Amino acid sequence: MTEFPEYPYNEALIFDSHAHYDDSKFDGERDYLLSQLPLHGVCGVVNCGCDTRSSRSALKLAEEYEYFYAAVGIHPENIGGGTVEEIERLSSHKKCVAIGEIGLDYYWVSDNKEQQKELFSKQLEFANKINKPVIVHDRDAHSDTLELLKKYRPMGVVHSFSGSPEMAKEVLKTGMYIGIGGVITFKNAKKLPEVVKMLPEDRFLLETDAPYLTPVPYRSKINNSAMIYLTAKKIAEIRNTETDRILLTAKQNAKNLFGI
Repeated sequence: MTEFPEYPYNEALIFDSHAHYDDSKFDGERDYLLSQLPLHGVCGVVNCGCDTRSSRSALKLAEEYEYFYAAVGIHPENIGGGTVEEIERLSSHKKCVAIGEIGLDYYWVSDNKEQQKELFSKQLEFANKINKPVIVHDRDAHSDTLELLKKYRPMGVVHSFSGSPEMAKEVLKTGMYIGIGGVITFKNAKKLPEVVKMLPEDRFLLETDAPYLTPVPYRSKINNSAMIYLTAKKIAEIRNTETDRILLTAKQNAKNLFGI
């Protein structure tokens, strides 16, 4: 059953820059959950595709829910799950605000690095051509990810950032935003608090990666966009500021990046 943390503000301040509500974990209560999120502080969600099928699903959700937007793309774990040409066609939808989730993943799949880099490069090039931001997945591929971001210099965000403060500085130099999610609340988040401390106010986004990476104290539960309140609360503690300021800043940053 869906759970929601207490939300203390009258204004809806939560903008989830990265979620996957088409995931099968939401089957059976998706409609209920998505009808409830605006009652728990959520004003916007970007639902990300990982292949042609899920990109279409993201667009369908964006059509059904006014506060939803879509990103379309082919994830590095989903090579073969569609073509860049299909993603190009889907990207013309009026509620498509980004190309993503795209990038490199050497954790789950490491025997096709050149193929991953080729697919990532094609999608970066296309995103630049149509002037849309990218939503970048980077797992255990920091060096190659950074190299391609420096080469193509797209607009966009490195989602669920897992690099060092030094890497964060290099990402920021390219003009990219950095996405922070529930991992910041985990005890084993060693480098991330240092990254959060040094981020400029106008260069971070908040996200869930729902249904995954649920923040403490709900880690065993399925994540949802209302949980961003807990992520923002932790970031506010680290940055010695107010939670509503973090939420409002991230909301405005997301709207600026995605042109909403």
